Amino acid sequence: MLDESLLDSPEGLAEADRRALLRGAAEAGARVRTAARLAAEAGVNDLKPDGRPRAVLIAGPGAAATQTADLLGTLAGAGSPVTRLAPTGVAPAAGALRWELPGWAGSVDLLLIATPDGTEPGLSLLAEQAYRRGCTVVAVAPARTPLAETVNGSVGMFVPMATAPYDQDEPLAASAPGVLWALLTPLLALLDRAGLLTAPPDALEKVADRLDGIAERCGPAIATYSNPAKTLAAELADALPVVWTEGVSAGPAGRRFAAALAELSGTPAVVAELPEALAAHSALLAGPLAASADPEDFFRDRVEEAPALHARVVLLRDRPIGGLTAAPAARELALSHDTPISELEPEEGGELETLAELIAVTDFAAVYLALASGA
Repeated sequence: MLDESLLDSPEGLAEADRRALLRGAAEAGARVRTAARLAAEAGVNDLKPDGRPRAVLIAGPGAAATQTADLLGTLAGAGSPVTRLAPTGVAPAAGALRWELPGWAGSVDLLLIATPDGTEPGLSLLAEQAYRRGCTVVAVAPARTPLAETVNGSVGMFVPMATAPYDQDEPLAASAPGVLWALLTPLLALLDRAGLLTAPPDALEKVADRLDGIAERCGPAIATYSNPAKTLAAELADALPVVWTEGVSAGPAGRRFAAALAELSGTPAVVAELPEALAAHSALLAGPLAASADPEDFFRDRVEEAPALHARVVLLRDRPIGGLTAAPAARELALSHDTPISELEPEEGGELETLAELIAVTDFAAVYLALASGA
C-alpha cells in the first residue's frame, strides 16, 4: 500500500531513502558533468578515429548495461549496429558472470565495457580476448578495480566512472539514477568522436542543465499537486503500469521506466511502442485488469481487503515529427475500457535533452513509488 502522506514529507522521504536513490536522481546533472570531465581527462575528446567501427559491442552486468546499450543503439540508429553481449553464468554474482565475443568480431569493431562494479573477472577476460582479436576496447568502471588495472594503458582506454561517496553505503541498484548517467555520458562522448551519434560537449552540458531543471521540479520539497513525478507515483499506486511510448527517444525511456519500477519498487509493468501497442495490449485492457472489469469493486471493504489491481496507461511521448501521432487512438482505447491514462511529454529541445527529461521524471516517479510503498 502506498503511503501518500509520505510523499509530502521531505524528512520522511529522506529517512526512508536508505539507498540514496533520491539523492542520485537529484544529482544526475552533476553526475553528467563529472562524467564528461573524466572522459575528457582520459582523452576521449582528443580522439581522431580512422573511420567508423563496423559494429559496437557492449558488455556489462545488469540493467545498467542493458539500458546503456538500448540508449546508444537508439541514438546511433542503423548506421552502426549496437549489440549487447549478454552474460552467462549460474548466478548474477560478479565472479560467476562470463562474456564471449561473437566469432566475427575483429579489428574493425569496437568493444565498450560498462559496469558500476569493476570486479568481474569475466569482463577482464573479455577485454583481453578483444585485445588479442584486434578490437578497440574502451571501459567505463570505478577506478582502482581489477578491470581498471586490466584495461588502463595496455588493453585499451579506461575512463573512471563518476561515483559519489554514498554509492558505497548500500549495495548499488542497477537502475539507480546516478548509475545510468555515470556509465552513459562517457560513451556518448566517445561515439560522438566516432561519428556514430551527435553528443558534443555543449550538448552534454544542455543535458546536465535539463536534469538540473527536472530535479528542481520533481524534488522532495515540491508538493505532490505540482510535482509531476510524485503525481505519477501516486497514480500508479495499486495499479499495473501499461507503458506506451511514442517517438524514437521515448522507447528506451519507457523500457528503463519499466525496469526501474520492477527493481526499485517491485512493481510489474508492461511496455510497448505506439502504434503497435494498441494491438498488443488491447486484450489486456479488455480483460480482468481493466477498471471496468469489476463492477462490485465500488462496494469492496477496503479496510479488510486489498484493492483490486487495475491497469493504468502511462503514455510517454517525444514530440511527433510531421504531426503523425497515435496518441488520440491510444486515449480512445484506454478510455473505452475505463482505464485511466497519465501522459508525459518533454519540453522542446534536442534529442538528448528530451530523452534526459523523460528518463529523469520517470526515475523520480519510480523512486517515490519505492519509498512510499516501503520497498
